[in-house]
Amino acid sequence: MIIRINELSDVPIYMQIRNQIVMGISGGELAAGEQLPTVRALALEMGINTMTVSKAYQLLKTEGYIMTDRKNGARVRMEIQKAATISDANKTELRRIVSEARISGVPKSMIIELVDEYYGK
Repeated sequence: MIIRINELSDVPIYMQIRNQIVMGISGGELAAGEQLPTVRALALEMGINTMTVSKAYQLLKTEGYIMTDRKNGARVRMEIQKAATISDANKTELRRIVSEARISGVPKSMIIELVDEYYGK
């Protein structure tokens, strides 16, 4: 999986890394148990500070997407606990996206099509 950072984005780099790894897990690009690059290797490859990658990995660990240990590094969890709910932060983000789409004149049907596409029907 290739992680791309948009340095012009308002989204902090650690969150961009976190978000792309979550999308990779969801989309099947990252399999359960798959080894992630070391913090140092990913930071070097992307030309960013190791603390930025470490912060992303710590967040992913806290959220239950990955597990880390000193011997084996970071891996995608074999089983990710299913909460079957949407967090308040994600609800707020979804509301913002829908609001921007509505203001821009995007029809509701297009939003639903995108949700179906991203969710995998």
